[in-house]
Amino acid sequence: MSLRQPYSVLVVIYTLEGEFLLLQRADDPDFWQSVTGGIDEGELPCATAAREVFEETGIDISQQQLRLVDEQRCHRYAIREQWRYRYQPGATVNTEYVFSLCLPKRYPIQLAADEHLSYLWLDANQASAKAWSDSNAQEIRTLASKLAHNSR
Repeated sequence: MSLRQPYSVLVVIYTLEGEFLLLQRADDPDFWQSVTGGIDEGELPCATAAREVFEETGIDISQQQLRLVDEQRCHRYAIREQWRYRYQPGATVNTEYVFSLCLPKRYPIQLAADEHLSYLWLDANQASAKAWSDSNAQEIRTLASKLAHNSR
C-alpha cells in the first residue's frame, strides 16, 4: 500500500426529496460519513470523486449520466492520530475538496465491504447530526438549504 497524500474528496450524495446518504465505516462503526477518498498522485479531484462514488456505492456517474458538482469549497482538518500512518511522513493536515451528487431518487447502493458496514438515507437534520465530521455536517446543511431554496 502506498502512502496517501494529504488531499481528499468529500462527495455528498442526496436525492431531490432531500434524503442524504451516509455510510458507516468498517474500521470505526461510530463513524458515519458521506463518500470520501484520497486523491491519487496525478489524479484530478473530480476524477477521484467519480471513482470514489463508484467504489463506495456502485453508482456509475458516467453510465447513469449523472452530474457531479464541484462545490468550489475546500476544508482543512487535522488528520486523526490513528490514521496518520496511512499518509506521507509529516502529514498532519488534510485538504478536502467538496463535491455533490443529486439523484432523482434513491439508487441501490453496493457497499465496498472492506470499507463500510451499512448505509442510511436520512433527512438533512438527521444526516447532519449523524455525520462524524463537522465539515460533512456543514456540507449537508448547505446543500439542504440550496435544495429547499430551489424547490420554492
